[in-house]
Amino acid sequence: MKIHQREILIYYNADSSSDRKTIAHAKSVTAHLKSYEYKKAPSSSTSWQMILSSLDIHPKDLLNKAHPYYRSHIKGKEFNEEDWISCLQRNPELIKAPIAIRGHRAILCSNPTDIYRLI
Repeated sequence: MKIHQREILIYYNADSSSDRKTIAHAKSVTAHLKSYEYKKAPSSSTSWQMILSSLDIHPKDLLNKAHPYYRSHIKGKEFNEEDWISCLQRNPELIKAPIAIRGHRAILCSNPTDIYRLI
């Protein structure tokens, strides 16, 4: 996935008000913004590997451990990296915060103002 250095790409949950605020902050930073809802823009495993590599975190660290689905189906289980990526692809609502990418840098936006770390 090639991303222009001035462009910000955001993967987010449209049902979350915090995620929508992150989009609003990103719009104030750049006119070059592409936003994709997790549910409407499923990513390939290769895209997730690139994102995880840029974030420098394990796929499990992206998941909201307080989510009811996580607690009932995933908690306490260990998977290999491919299985964690498959879990992200099939259950994007478990991702705890928007992911913003600019160039080769990616951040997990736990707060809407975290988007400014990409500047």
